[in-house]
Amino acid sequence: MKSTFYDVKIRQKVEAEVTGKQEYQANGQTKYAFKAKTSDGRNLTKFVSKVDYDEANI
Repeated sequence: MKSTFYDVKIRQKVEAEVTGKQEYQANGQTKYAFKAKTSDGRNLTKFVSKVDYDEANI
């Protein structure tokens, strides 16, 4: 599954293959994120809604 991520280093949106998903717990809230890697190996994270998180087959 591909998704659009914001690459902070180059300050542009990039299209990358989602490699995983993760839940974060903070202050009693749950946040959902997709993980990916750039072509040169840097990590990318994109926070998504629970609906998108649940629909993703990763």
